[in-house]
Amino acid sequence: MSVNTSTITFGGAPRVNLMPRAETDRRERSALLRRWGWGIVAALLLVVAVSAGVYAIQWTADQTLAAENARTTQLLTDLAAHADIRAALDLESELSDFRVDAMASDLDWPAAVAELAGVLPDDVTISGFDLTVGPVPAGEDRAVEVGLIGTFALSASSPMDIVPLIRDTRDLESVINADGPQLNSGGDESTSYTYTLAVAFDQSLYTGDYAEEEAE
Repeated sequence: MSVNTSTITFGGAPRVNLMPRAETDRRERSALLRRWGWGIVAALLLVVAVSAGVYAIQWTADQTLAAENARTTQLLTDLAAHADIRAALDLESELSDFRVDAMASDLDWPAAVAELAGVLPDDVTISGFDLTVGPVPAGEDRAVEVGLIGTFALSASSPMDIVPLIRDTRDLESVINADGPQLNSGGDESTSYTYTLAVAFDQSLYTGDYAEEEAE
């Protein structure tokens, strides 16, 4: 017969940290310095990366600006090469404006005076007139657009009935309206009478010469 004897084992050999406190502090400081060093390196790398990005953006902007300046210079050169065409266009515009102004006075003035003189009594003459041209012909019916408007000064050696003259003037083909005489008379033996007759002619008095030139 055998008898088993239980063996009770207590903890192993005790672990004692025999490293001096100064060495522990040194290692902690070294680890801290390494962490700070890596942080500084990371910060420097970040600064380098940002600087490189800014430089790249600035370089791209400089290249774009240089290209746009070159394009502007080329456009100015091309524009200078077409200066003659620009001058011709400006001259054409000035001539067009001049033609518009000329068409506004494109009137048969003698016809207007002669037409009114045709309805005057024998002892009445036209002693003067103050007329203003109307707008440039725009519509197709010139009989309804004012082409010439103003007053005629009529001289007579004796008083006359102006109403029939106004009526006859209104009946003229180129007259839109006639109205309002003003009578002035002298007081000596050579008494004369002056009448002011307001007349508005239509645009049938326009000769159309400038319009025909424009159509050509």
